[in-house]
Amino acid sequence: MKEFDIMAYEWIDNLNFTLNPNDCINNADEYISIVKQIFIEDGWDGDGDIQLMWVPPFMLKQGKQWAFTKGIAVWHVKQLEDGTSWILYPKELFENDDKTNK
Repeated sequence: MKEFDIMAYEWIDNLNFTLNPNDCINNADEYISIVKQIFIEDGWDGDGDIQLMWVPPFMLKQGKQWAFTKGIAVWHVKQLEDGTSWILYPKELFENDDKTNK
């Protein structure tokens, strides 16, 4: 996960689609600890609950083709003080593939 990219994004207000990592991953606390450290290093205040956010495959189009046939889970936390969301995601989620852009 240390090879993942991170972004800060405002105005994710509907969190009904987030998942508790303990419901999805064995040893979730170990993963949460790593994610927490990454978020803090990038500027997260350390408040809010770290969750998983599932992104369905139809949202993962790259170039002119659908690059993914399955959804992907990204890590998310909404900072309580100002509502900023911190998202940790695999780099390939937004990498440009020149072959698909032609």
